[in-house]
Amino acid sequence: MEIIRTENGSEVTLKLVGWLDTQAAPQLEEAVAEIKEGESLVLDMEELEYVASSGLRQFVAAYKKVNGNMKLRSVSENVMGILKTTGLDKRITIE
Repeated sequence: MEIIRTENGSEVTLKLVGWLDTQAAPQLEEAVAEIKEGESLVLDMEELEYVASSGLRQFVAAYKKVNGNMKLRSVSENVMGILKTTGLDKRITIE
């Protein structure tokens, strides 16, 4: 998986490309760890093809790190199905 980081003021966008599986989850964990207090997070999923349970755990950890100041953007139909099944679509803002 590839993670592309961009910043716009206090908003950090992480564009996720590829598969967020067990092997890639630590990459997202590291990228989220670099977010500073007071910054908001956008996970751009336009090019994210798959999310495993380890990836979902990273979404929850990221949500907690930024105190809920997080959005998911451009979520594919497949990934949205997973979010709905787990109920994360009710907790995290999806654009």
